[in-house]
Amino acid sequence: MFLFITIKKSLAIAIIAVLTICLISIALYGNSQYVPTIFISDAHQNLVENIFYIRNNAFLEGNLEKIEPLYNKDTKLGTWAYEHQAIKMKYLHNWADKQGVNFTDISTKIVIRHIKDAQSGYQYNFICSTEYKYSYINDPETENFFRIGTYHSLKLEKKDGKWLISKEWYTDPFADSLNLDNIKTDEFKEYILNSKPRDLSNLNQRRLSAVEYADRYCGAAADEEYGLSYNKKYKDYNPLGGDCANFASQVLHEGANFKKTNTWRYDKDGSKAWVNAQAFTDYMLYSGRGSLITKGTYNKVFKTSFKLLPGDFIAYEKKGKITHVSVVTGLDSNGYALVNCHNTDRYRVPWDLGWSDKGISFWFVRVNY
Repeated sequence: MFLFITIKKSLAIAIIAVLTICLISIALYGNSQYVPTIFISDAHQNLVENIFYIRNNAFLEGNLEKIEPLYNKDTKLGTWAYEHQAIKMKYLHNWADKQGVNFTDISTKIVIRHIKDAQSGYQYNFICSTEYKYSYINDPETENFFRIGTYHSLKLEKKDGKWLISKEWYTDPFADSLNLDNIKTDEFKEYILNSKPRDLSNLNQRRLSAVEYADRYCGAAADEEYGLSYNKKYKDYNPLGGDCANFASQVLHEGANFKKTNTWRYDKDGSKAWVNAQAFTDYMLYSGRGSLITKGTYNKVFKTSFKLLPGDFIAYEKKGKITHVSVVTGLDSNGYALVNCHNTDRYRVPWDLGWSDKGISFWFVRVNY
C-alpha cells in the first residue's frame, strides 16, 4: 500500500510539472518572436519539388514564360528572384552554345531541413542537388553529366490560391558570369567539338586517391550514399568566407597523402595556406608541390586546359586576387576538364562553367605527386 501511494504521489508531481512547463511555454510563445518549425510533410516536399521541376524544364527549353508564373512579382524580392533566373537561363544557354553541347535533362533532388511559418506563407530551408545531363552536338548518343549542390532559403506566399516565390536566396554557382555578354562561340566550339577523349589509364595511385576523396566529400553535389556532407573532421569555412581552399587542402592531404608542414597545416583550425585560396596557391607554387602550367583569361588558356590531369587544380582570379580554387577530377567525352569544389558544391563540372567572364583569369597548376 505504501508503495502504491508513493507511486501515485510521484505520478501526480510529474503531471503537475509537465503541465507547468506547458503553460510556461505557451506564455513565452505568446510573448516572443519564436517561430515554430513546421512538420515536413509530403505536401510541402511535393510543393517545392514541383517548383523545381517546372523551372528545370523551362531552363531546358529556354522558355522564360514558363517560370514567370512561379513568382510573386508584386514584391521587390519576388521580382528580383525572377530576374535572376532569367539572367541565369540566358547564361546557361550561351555557355552551351560556346561549348557545342545540348542539355538533355536537368533534375533536382531536394532535402528539406526545416520549414517555418512566415506571415502569409512558409520559409523553407533545404539542400538541392541538381544533375545536368548534356551531349555534344556531333555526338548526341554519348551522354555526360555533372552535379551542383546548393543551399536554399525559399519563401512561398499564397496569392489568388497559388503558392508563389516571394523570396529566394542561395549561393548561385553561375553568379560570377551572370553579367556576361553573349560569348563569341565559333573558335571555342570548333576546337572543343574536334577534341577527343584522352587516355587516363596511367594515372598514378596518389592522383586516383585524390580524386576519390574529392568525389566523396564534395558535399551536396556528391553521390547520395555519402550523405551530401563535408568531412566532419574539418571545420566548414563557408560562413567565414569560403571552404574551397580547405577542401583542396584536404584532397591533397587526406586523399593524396601530402604531409602537413609548418606553413600548410590543420590542427583545430587551418593555417592561412590551408584555408585561403590565394595563400594556398602561393604555397603550392613556392613550395614546389605545384608548378604553373599557364594563367590568363579564358581566350588565352582554354586550349591549354586540355593538358590538365585529374588531381591538378585551377585557381580563379578576380581583380588581381585569387578568390577560388577547384580540383580537377575527370574529363568528359571530348576531353574537357571537370572539377570538384566547395562553396557552391560541384561534382565533375566543366571547369569554366560559372566562371567564363572576361574579367576572370585562370591559373592551371600541375600538382607534383
